[in-house]
Amino acid sequence: MRSSDAGGRGQGPRDEGATAGRRVLAAAALGSAPMEVLDFLLPLWAGSVLKATASGVGTLIAVEAMLSLLVRPLAGELADRCDPRRVAAAGAALYALSFAGYAVAGRLWPAYGAAALGGAGGALFWVALDAWTGRRAAGNGTAAYGKLLSASGRGAFAGYLLAFTTLERAGYRPLFWLGCAACAAAAALLAARPAGAAGPADTGWAPDTGWAPPAAAPAGDGTLRRLLPMMAVAAVTAGAEAGLWMLLLLRLPAQYGLTPTQTALVFAPGFAVFVLLPEHAHRVTDRLGRSRTMSLSFAASALFAGGLALVADPLAVAVLWTLAAACFAAQIPVEQATVAAAAAGRPGRAMGRYESARLVGVLVGPPLLGTVFETRGWAAACLTAAAVAALAAVAAPWAIRVLRLPERPEPEPAPRPDGTPRRATQKDNGVPEGRARKERRDWLFHTLVFAAAQLGLWALDANWLVYRLRDEPVPDENRGLLMWGGRIWLTVWIIDTLWSWSSTVFPRARKT
Repeated sequence: MRSSDAGGRGQGPRDEGATAGRRVLAAAALGSAPMEVLDFLLPLWAGSVLKATASGVGTLIAVEAMLSLLVRPLAGELADRCDPRRVAAAGAALYALSFAGYAVAGRLWPAYGAAALGGAGGALFWVALDAWTGRRAAGNGTAAYGKLLSASGRGAFAGYLLAFTTLERAGYRPLFWLGCAACAAAAALLAARPAGAAGPADTGWAPDTGWAPPAAAPAGDGTLRRLLPMMAVAAVTAGAEAGLWMLLLLRLPAQYGLTPTQTALVFAPGFAVFVLLPEHAHRVTDRLGRSRTMSLSFAASALFAGGLALVADPLAVAVLWTLAAACFAAQIPVEQATVAAAAAGRPGRAMGRYESARLVGVLVGPPLLGTVFETRGWAAACLTAAAVAALAAVAAPWAIRVLRLPERPEPEPAPRPDGTPRRATQKDNGVPEGRARKERRDWLFHTLVFAAAQLGLWALDANWLVYRLRDEPVPDENRGLLMWGGRIWLTVWIIDTLWSWSSTVFPRARKT
């Protein structure tokens, strides 16, 4: 149906443009759910089902990581030369084939092929989604990247809940087929994109008028050379964070005797903050500016790592990690939006190399920090990570100045339904009534999903809220990942409820 036809039926081009953004977010959530779970379960499955040795498991993980690293630059070029949503759809399709390969693999050699498909598919999927977001983001892009980060986090959370439910009752093979179906659904959402249209002002995306090849960047403009300092900062900080995360996961169970569920509970508040905050953090980071936001975030990361050198009991870790997660939720969208803004019309190429830099850091950081831990001890490893973050806090403003970008770019108002630009006004930037209505609508959808999940947990006798309302202790045999997931989801829903209804109780308008 054309936009002009839809306008007479209550669905104009602005609604169709919003649909494009929602489809991308839904695809990100669907893809993130199985991909994040696979990173956790792949070594367990290879060791228990395929009886792979430690070297075999390591090789399997290395194959996926190496293919992901090699394909990322190619994914960026494809996202610039082709419609990035179609490239992301191809990546999701490859990941669906990867899950199907794991489901039918009875030996280690076929699993290597599935790992290669997954590495290539993940690179195509995420780089293309980042490139599309950079090209369609309104204003400085932090709002759009924040929404993408939140969507992938929610998908990962739902994926873990469903994965452990399936794994306990059916095993790995049905779980892999569910992952295949989720990736196939993400591919279908991205391939069947709506016609070009403009989105409303609060979606975070600019008008979507269909894909067109980007204009060629001027020869010798040095864009990629100017991005090198930013990529170096991203690589070293990603490596330090991944290494410290690995050491924490090893130290907490070993020193304090925590079970996997108890270890997960330590990080649960930070994870909830990381999922909920990114799509709202731009209201603060846009005022702070790029340099100040990144410097403050890296400084908080340094305090987190340094604090762990002094005290590492579970409660202290939970508090420190929650504060650090809030800073990461604000910093990552700003970092991504900065790379996209500096791409000189080639967001795919820039995001591909940026993601490659981060992946190199993730691959190199854990073994290096692990060596420091083995030779110098826990405090030395924490202080090393803190020093890396502190250096990044100092280097980040210089890396941004090299890019020659404004600190606080003015947000671009959404165009009129006919596509013509208009000046920003108080009404265009979101009146309190419109924002409150949207947040109530979103809350209603979140509540329906939450209620359905709680009903399912009740049917499985794993609903913590039911036991609490009955004032009954939870039996030991029912204390597991499902019970933990339900409690975390309840916390997330309460925070979401308070935030969503705050616009109704305390209306707030954005400044012109």
